[in-house]
Amino acid sequence: MGSLGDDNTIDFPILHDPRPNDTSLQAFMVSTIRGFLPRMDPVKTLPPEFDPLECILQRMPVKTASGEAGLLAQGNGKLGEVVQTELPDLTEFVDKYKDNLPLMNALYRDYSFLASAYLLEPCHERFVKGEEYGLGRQVLPANVAKPIAKCAEICEFKPFMEYAGSYALFNYYLVDPSLGFSFSEPSNVRLIRAFEHGLDPTSSEAGFVLVHIDMARHSGPLVAGAVASLEACRSVSAAGSPSSTPSSPDKLTARQSLNISLSEMLTALKKVCATMETMWSRSKPNDYTSFRTFIFGIKSQSMFPNGVVYEGLSEDGDKPLSFRGESGANDSIIPLMDNLLQIPMPDTPLTKILEDFRAYRPSNHRAFLEWVRTKSEEAELRKWALALDFLNDMSDEEMNEVKLTRSLWIQLLNLVRDFRWRHWCFAREYILKQTSHPTATGGSPIVTWLPNQLQAVLADMMDLYDKMGGDVAAGLGEECKDIMGLVRRQDETLKKEVKKFCEERGVESTTA
Repeated sequence: MGSLGDDNTIDFPILHDPRPNDTSLQAFMVSTIRGFLPRMDPVKTLPPEFDPLECILQRMPVKTASGEAGLLAQGNGKLGEVVQTELPDLTEFVDKYKDNLPLMNALYRDYSFLASAYLLEPCHERFVKGEEYGLGRQVLPANVAKPIAKCAEICEFKPFMEYAGSYALFNYYLVDPSLGFSFSEPSNVRLIRAFEHGLDPTSSEAGFVLVHIDMARHSGPLVAGAVASLEACRSVSAAGSPSSTPSSPDKLTARQSLNISLSEMLTALKKVCATMETMWSRSKPNDYTSFRTFIFGIKSQSMFPNGVVYEGLSEDGDKPLSFRGESGANDSIIPLMDNLLQIPMPDTPLTKILEDFRAYRPSNHRAFLEWVRTKSEEAELRKWALALDFLNDMSDEEMNEVKLTRSLWIQLLNLVRDFRWRHWCFAREYILKQTSHPTATGGSPIVTWLPNQLQAVLADMMDLYDKMGGDVAAGLGEECKDIMGLVRRQDETLKKEVKKFCEERGVESTTA
């Protein structure tokens, strides 16, 4: 496979050359260059056989590329009428191009946009009138259901809109490819598809998606750093448990390599968090709920109490299906850190939702994240890295390296905390203060789900720091001391905020 797993010690097919012109590989394959972004810039132009689909998609947004009102702005179910009367079943042409996997991903993206808009159009029309969402359309017609199901099968997605494969990471193009990812104004990165005003790069919808793309472009060093960290640990565990291996020059070299990789990950994750912070200026809180309607899922949503029937998929055609909606929680960046750092999650129904989200990522991302989790546990990375119970036989030089490892580990956990805290702040300002709808787009309870993961990180940081000796004995410097002071304050603040929102909304703080 050439650049697939070039390093002989790596037993997962990580790309070191993204091979952008290879149409035989899935669009999403983890690489050290592009991280969790697709291997190539997304396919924008469909083959001519799909002109009827393209025509509807261009006319669909509330505001089209020309600035005119689109089908979703016309009311009275206009998009649904057009889908039912103008769109032929193009499944036969999906079969024609099935060996071009990036193109299949583009078709999956486009049909998922149409499916979501079709199903949720009635909810949008009620929303703009200031009413409750009510019910969406309960049946997806065969001319949409059959091709999206075919594309999803080929691309290994669910037959519904997903974060990476359709709404966000495979939904951009570069105005001038020679400039690359330039997000300055005017932006060189634009959306291919949108629901509301997202074809205008200055709109809140565009800003919302572009921030996620901008974050993902920093994920390459995270992938490379995770692999290098595992390799450093594996190099000392080959002779037995890392915690039982006596101090040696080779072990010192391995730890120095670990610290280099953790430092590189720290730099990359700082860029991710800094980019995430730009959401406030690029997508306004008051605008979010207007385009959010179209990224709701089916599962655990009041709009689809009995699921959605996908016509023409099987003999049992009236059996409803149910899928979670698009959610930034399906990004792979923070799950990578969870798995590598072995952050323990509580045994709660809310964590079960987190586990369910794993199925809504590109198949290669899912496999990579599971590989990292397994290898981190097998190699006892956390135990060796933090050296909480085997410091006695170390040289002074290795002891200093261990202190650096611990500091870097705390700093990485702090950025995971920072990411999750900011995500909670977004949920508070963009959703909780804007709408009473109880569930997020992915079907998780809006008040309690994000705090479930955030509290897990806070608890892990406090537990580890205490085991390292706390402020007195840890010897990790003022930066880590300041971090832990913030962690303790934030833990108390979060508990108060969650209690307040639960009381206001009549929500049990421990329920899913």
